[in-house]
Amino acid sequence: MAKAKKKASLLEDASYDFLKHYINTPSPTGFESGGQKVWMKYVTPFVDEMHTDPYGTAYGVINPTAPFKVVIEAHADEISWFVNYISPEGLIYLKRNGGVDHQIAPSMRVLIHGKKGAVKAVFGWPAIHTRMSNNDSKEPQPKVDNLFLDCGARNKKEVEALGIHIGAVATYEDGYDELAHDFIIGRAFDNRVGGFMIAEVARLLKENKKKLPFALYVVNAVQEEIGLRGAEMIARRIKPDVAIITDVTHDSTTPMINKIIEGECKCGGGPSLCYGPAVHNKLLNFVQNIADKSKIPFQLKTVSRSTGTDTDSFAYANDGCPSVLISIPLRYMHTTVEMLHKSDIENTVKLMYETIIALTPKTNLSYFS
Repeated sequence: MAKAKKKASLLEDASYDFLKHYINTPSPTGFESGGQKVWMKYVTPFVDEMHTDPYGTAYGVINPTAPFKVVIEAHADEISWFVNYISPEGLIYLKRNGGVDHQIAPSMRVLIHGKKGAVKAVFGWPAIHTRMSNNDSKEPQPKVDNLFLDCGARNKKEVEALGIHIGAVATYEDGYDELAHDFIIGRAFDNRVGGFMIAEVARLLKENKKKLPFALYVVNAVQEEIGLRGAEMIARRIKPDVAIITDVTHDSTTPMINKIIEGECKCGGGPSLCYGPAVHNKLLNFVQNIADKSKIPFQLKTVSRSTGTDTDSFAYANDGCPSVLISIPLRYMHTTVEMLHKSDIENTVKLMYETIIALTPKTNLSYFS
């Protein structure tokens, strides 16, 4: 009996090797250059030019001389911690760098990125025996001001001898892994998976020898996690005519998430398309039509004001830029086990790719014609 042919995948094994390397390379907000170097090395063969801006946003350009400019964008930074105070006993206290979740921190392993390289440390936490023997019946809860790192040093001098200083950043050590049924996990899929997907769009355009009637800017922006700052800067620099943004959104099928508030979205259901003031309705309709024609499953969500993504920075930059948000469902956001489904990655890449192929400078995005 002949074996059934394995379904051809849009993404190659080498693509996932890149994703694993990319995810495992620390890229904290304000210190993204490590991850950016990995991303740039992968993307450079697929673009005509590669550039960076003063704060570290990286972007490749295809067909750079064309006057009409289209952006596909993701953000490169991950949440982290700042070293804020080193005690005489050698314990290290912290401030947030982005929306890092303090409740998951106790017992986590981290890397502190100091002047002499990465230093291993752990989030210490009192043993359950000592917490339960407290006279206070209410157990202490992890808070930013009672969390600390222990790197094995016995005093402040030993900490500083390792190259750790005030302002050094600490990232969680956990990296890429694979689970059953095509799920993958890792820290910083928010939004390194976006950087991966726009890189794959560039690869597919190159390998399929597609000629675009516009300049395509493949943008991996910095500092999204603290207020969309990298996108704000690069949107002013590029001055695009159209922007397609990709980021993550919440899978609302896991416990303790209210679908009435978050809407319904699930991993494996395809990319999520967003309605909101910053999202250009005609461009959104264009993307939905592409999804229907290409038989790409998709989901819908709404936002009441801001999307909370780089879409807002591009939409309101300069004189206004028609922008659309294509999100990928994610479980356990801002933890070390952010979870994605491979089919959603493939379908999001395909949707962006097909949208780019169909878009032209003559695509009518006016609300009044």
